[in-house]
Amino acid sequence: MNQPRPAPRQKHPSPADVAPPVVTLPTNDGAVIAARFYEPGVDVARRGAVLIAPAMGVPQSYYRAFAEWLTREGFLAVTFDYRGMGESRTGSLRDVAADIETWAREDAATTLEALAQRAGSLPITWVGHSLGGQIVPMTPGHSQLAKVLTIASGSGYWRENALPLRRKVWLFWWGAVPLATPLFGYFPGKRLGMVGDLPSGVIRQWRRWCMNPDYAVGAEGAAMRERFASVRTELTSLSFTDDEMMSERNIDSLHGFFVNARHTKVRLAPADVELSRVGHFGFFRAAMCERLWEGVARQHLATREAAA
Repeated sequence: MNQPRPAPRQKHPSPADVAPPVVTLPTNDGAVIAARFYEPGVDVARRGAVLIAPAMGVPQSYYRAFAEWLTREGFLAVTFDYRGMGESRTGSLRDVAADIETWAREDAATTLEALAQRAGSLPITWVGHSLGGQIVPMTPGHSQLAKVLTIASGSGYWRENALPLRRKVWLFWWGAVPLATPLFGYFPGKRLGMVGDLPSGVIRQWRRWCMNPDYAVGAEGAAMRERFASVRTELTSLSFTDDEMMSERNIDSLHGFFVNARHTKVRLAPADVELSRVGHFGFFRAAMCERLWEGVARQHLATREAAA
């Protein structure tokens, strides 16, 4: 039986010192989103396009190494920040009137449209990390996707969270969020060491979802259930047994709402890919290139060859 070992060092050349320039994308409701497009080299045949939708409180810079690997594989990739987050933050979060559905309906949809324009006939894969996998049904234009790959994406219902999180999340939802949000006019997660700074509309809606056994579908009702049912794109969920936030029940609950999508579930223990640790955030670390990007993700990305 193979023993877990630390993630191997990146075998590929180091990323360029300078990331692609920020492209500002105006949304239909008047906001501006910061995105970065990662282009394959001129000597690399283009095989597909990938939108990387970030997790709650995670800046697009976290996904840079993965996006750069995608370009070496022949994919046009885009990363972006939701309004109020990362490079899309332009002022005080007190002034950001948005919830999670705004992030999906406006910010993610605008980014997807911009990617589709650049991609032309290339098939598009949506790679959603945690929250980024939850918002696919809420994003107009998702029907043009060729594939959806969710990473560590589950329902978020607090009673079903992984045990390490469940032991302390009650303090977050019943203490920090309801007390700090009205006091500051946004959720000051950075100073509290929790999640990160978030607009008040986002944290309030997220709390409602996480309080409900059926998460967003239970909190928002029939219209949200219909949105999930409208997704007919082939979907793969990739999750890890050592995820400190999402339990297997969280994963299954969320993906159970995609009733009309052909769903492939891939659940791995770190030892399955000869690693000692992956967790909720580890998939996107550069050290995961050989074991997880090349060894797992590569086969779940939509390509021109597969579509032919």
